[in-house]
Amino acid sequence: MSTNKSNKELVTLIKEKIAKYSLETTISYEEGQVISNRDGIVIASGLNSVMLNELVCFENGSYGLVLNLESNSVGIVMLGKYDDILENSIVKRTKKIISIPVGDQLLGRIVNALGQEQDGKEKIKKDHLIPIEKIPFGVMERKSVDEPLATGILAIDAMFPIGKGQRELIIGDRQTGKTTLAIDIIINQKDKNVKCVYVAIGQRESTILNVHQTLLKHNAMSYTTIVATTSSDLPSLLFLAPYAGITIAEHWLSKGEDVLIVYDDLSKHAAAYRTISLLLRRAPGREAYPGDIFYLHSRLLERAGRLNKENGGGSITALPIVETQIGDISAYIPTNVISITDGQLFLNANMFNVGQCPAIDPSLSVSRVGSAAQKKYIKQVASSLKLDLSQYNDLKVFSQFGSDLDHETKNILDHGTKTLLMLKQDRNSPYSQLEEAVLLFAIKYHFIKWVPYDFLVAYKNDLLKHFKNHLLLKKLSKSLSFDENLITSFTKEFKIFTHKFVHKIPDHKQKNNYDLEELK
Repeated sequence: MSTNKSNKELVTLIKEKIAKYSLETTISYEEGQVISNRDGIVIASGLNSVMLNELVCFENGSYGLVLNLESNSVGIVMLGKYDDILENSIVKRTKKIISIPVGDQLLGRIVNALGQEQDGKEKIKKDHLIPIEKIPFGVMERKSVDEPLATGILAIDAMFPIGKGQRELIIGDRQTGKTTLAIDIIINQKDKNVKCVYVAIGQRESTILNVHQTLLKHNAMSYTTIVATTSSDLPSLLFLAPYAGITIAEHWLSKGEDVLIVYDDLSKHAAAYRTISLLLRRAPGREAYPGDIFYLHSRLLERAGRLNKENGGGSITALPIVETQIGDISAYIPTNVISITDGQLFLNANMFNVGQCPAIDPSLSVSRVGSAAQKKYIKQVASSLKLDLSQYNDLKVFSQFGSDLDHETKNILDHGTKTLLMLKQDRNSPYSQLEEAVLLFAIKYHFIKWVPYDFLVAYKNDLLKHFKNHLLLKKLSKSLSFDENLITSFTKEFKIFTHKFVHKIPDHKQKNNYDLEELK
């Protein structure tokens, strides 16, 4: 009898212990205590069930992002105020992976890396949140890039065409026009059914304001979202900004729409991640970057691409920007991003300093998609452009060592000099594809040789005015290619126009080395 009683007491005691243990375990799994708080990095114990990239909440109302999962502690990157978080204070799980609002409500808006409004307008609704980390679409869900994304930049569309779904790196030294180039491409997407996302990573507030004002001036904010983080923001927000931008873009991609996203710039993004990693005591590698820095950008840029019809047929075209030091493209971050992307536009500081804008270096720039993403009539008149400029650059170097040049060499140098001037373009002044075809026709068939260098800009402007709404351009827009008859008609029209233009120039005979009789 006494044995049964003791057994019952033992069972009751064990059940109480189990219940108490379960309750204590649940509490310890859902809550934790702060061990240390240093430079926006909080180390906490407990939180045994917390997930990577989960949001956690502190007693002061601030949120943090879990980035380190260790055996006895977790590393949390703060997303808000952290000065008043003390040792032993409580931190709680939210059981939510970091997510942001998406949708057309973001068009025309400036938001931060958490999707919160930064432009003083009405609050953004959070009824549709999407996690910022996502596995990219697989190869079988994608389609090859074969549709051009018109940039409006003559040098790009002619020599380094960008297709919808392509990842084209814009790389160059500081203040060589990288941001201006990207903004011009955004402006050119007006009325082309392409939504745009501009991600400012650690930029000055004045720079972001200028970008916003430029887009407003050209009515481009109606189809654009700006994700803005400034240099004074926490490194965690700089780290999250590009992922927030691509998440916003992916929502439109899932609806079968075309999107253009600009990351300005990934050098600052890598530096912010390096700061976070060093504070989290992750082992540094080359140039003090952590070992997973390549994965940081590859998992971001792999989310761009073009989907097949079965998956909606949408596309995300990515234009990451990377800053170099004294033109060194062999540094760690530039080589990483070059290997991930489908080509690069290298902006040469020397070309920029002598006034060649956009300062795209034809020898170091490349598009691995190539002419697959180019209209046929552009391809026809731009086919020899890169070769001509390569010959010009080679001969220009040799011509500096001697003055006695043969006639053919002088012609190549003259044509190259005038071609570069034709490729110069004012900021925020993109060309249509048909206008580019007219300018490239003048270059390919050497009509610019009769125009003195000092009058070439006027010739270019008058040429575009002359062909605006011209019957020949209407025929070209219908046929989409130059056939023999169209080439003959264009050649005849060019001869008439060029002859009239050159004869208006004072002392044209003295300023031109070519026989004008050829134009008749």
